[in-house]
Amino acid sequence: MARVISVEAERFPIAGSFTISRGSKTEAEVITCTISQDGHSGRGECVPYKRYGETMDGVHAAIEAMRERIAGGIDRTALLDAMPAGAARNAVDCALWDLEAKISGKPVANAIWPAPLRPLETAYTLSLGEPEAMAAQARANAGRPLLKVKIGGDNDTARIRAVTEAAPQSRIILDANEGWTDDNIVANLAFAAEHGIALVEQPLPAGRDEILRHIAHPLPICADESVHEAKNLETLVGLYDAVNIKLDKSGGLTAALELRDRARELGFGIMVGCMVGTSLAMAPAVLLAQDADFVDLDGPLLLARDRVPGLVYQGSLVSPPDRALWG
Repeated sequence: MARVISVEAERFPIAGSFTISRGSKTEAEVITCTISQDGHSGRGECVPYKRYGETMDGVHAAIEAMRERIAGGIDRTALLDAMPAGAARNAVDCALWDLEAKISGKPVANAIWPAPLRPLETAYTLSLGEPEAMAAQARANAGRPLLKVKIGGDNDTARIRAVTEAAPQSRIILDANEGWTDDNIVANLAFAAEHGIALVEQPLPAGRDEILRHIAHPLPICADESVHEAKNLETLVGLYDAVNIKLDKSGGLTAALELRDRARELGFGIMVGCMVGTSLAMAPAVLLAQDADFVDLDGPLLLARDRVPGLVYQGSLVSPPDRALWG
């Protein structure tokens, strides 16, 4: 029986707003791909990301362009060659994983993880703002064990001081979203290390980060915008200490598993992250992140409304997905 494909654009309001060095937004715009066959349906969600030239219409069209091949039975391996890495392939790939699990009756977890799944401690993200506002965010979340703090401006040392003083018991990841420069990175890294920061994510613009090879790393530096696929990883050896794997960048769980395994081979630490999306987007990433060094899958916690059923969060612990949601 041929597969039936549907593609839907959806919007979920963010609780307040979400601000990084490149701007703010008040809703999560997602594309959901559903693939049905023999009475079963698999779903995948992606978040088009302007930083990589993606738009809602463009991603929708990219999935629609694959309609005949998906209906004709393309598998996940062939999909890697048929579509480029990015949000569109992620939605299709995750829908295929989910469909396979629904048809076979075997959870996705059985195929990719040998041990029982466990709840994961996720970071909780604080938006970029003035130091006082960021201190207030940190204070309100000081009971969380891991905070991810958006920075990337002229006043970052004041922001670092403010959040570390406001949440002294929390481990803290700084995410500069490419917002630092060759002129301030050495001083900023040193200041972050002095204040006990656990990790700094993508301090410099992708492709303009060669200085990282020649300066001290007083704390681990993690690539985000600089890493997409396994084939790009070797160029990052000596620049970064860890890599942030996101399904929307790698183009799905299939490619993300390859990226994770290759990163481990090359000695990188692993962070599994997300765009701001719903539990449907986080669910496959929770499986991917079972052995990650850092987990940042708080997308649903930032929303005013999530999907139902969604993932279960207890404080900063996120449980593995129920199969009614995905996998």
